[in-house]
Amino acid sequence: MARAIVLRLLTGAPRSRHQLEQALAKRGVDEQVSARVLDRFTEVGLVDDAEYAHMLVRSQRESRGLARRALALELRRRGVVGPHADDALATVDAEDEEESARALLRRKWHAGRDLAPEVRARRATAMLARKGYPGALAGRLVREMMEETRSDDSEDRHDPWDPGSLD
Repeated sequence: MARAIVLRLLTGAPRSRHQLEQALAKRGVDEQVSARVLDRFTEVGLVDDAEYAHMLVRSQRESRGLARRALALELRRRGVVGPHADDALATVDAEDEEESARALLRRKWHAGRDLAPEVRARRATAMLARKGYPGALAGRLVREMMEETRSDDSEDRHDPWDPGSLD
């Protein structure tokens, strides 16, 4: 029974050992039986928390744009801690994180074109914080985006009757 439950769960999506342990416990499977089944699945490579952690970090960064801090929370929530989590999180460097934050910010910024700049800045900063980006990074990127927007707006404004405003 435990083997069938684990196979069915793994067919749907990859899972951590902790998630599988919880699912088996919820279905009333004895802990010793659960441990033996999961040990065997780990032995043959069907349950691999290290690979699961790397896959989760990669997919959550790409799909949701999460920063290292949010990724660490997501891994912990799914029961992946220690060296497996640390190794997976080490694949995200500061430059990648900043580039992801910039891409998220651009999308959020352009979506709020009709809003006042202060509102756009507040919402963008909050969004980056929810995604786990450090406050200093979020603040710096939002200030840069505000300056960029101001300079774009000043370039777009020219007096059509003043031939010198086109320079």
